[in-house]
Amino acid sequence: MSQYKENTKRAVALKYDTNKNKAPVVIASGSGFIADKVVEIAEESGIPVYKDDSLSVLLSQLDIGSEIPEELFSSIVDIYVYFLNFKLPKDEVKYE
Repeated sequence: MSQYKENTKRAVALKYDTNKNKAPVVIASGSGFIADKVVEIAEESGIPVYKDDSLSVLLSQLDIGSEIPEELFSSIVDIYVYFLNFKLPKDEVKYE
């Protein structure tokens, strides 16, 4: 039996630092309440959220701090391209 219940919400946060890593790294992961908090924090911080249930199942099996495996590079590139084309409304743009 799978350790994941069907219809359980999952969320995974990735970070990619080209100076430190060869691939994006899992920096947060969880299901249920934890997944809700990961999404909430991202949205409050102005970080766009990409929804892909199948990919979140795969990524949530990785340990925090681990780089994503090469087999998932193509999927992650698709997400990064999506975000490159993502534009926030001008009143929501945050400057640091």
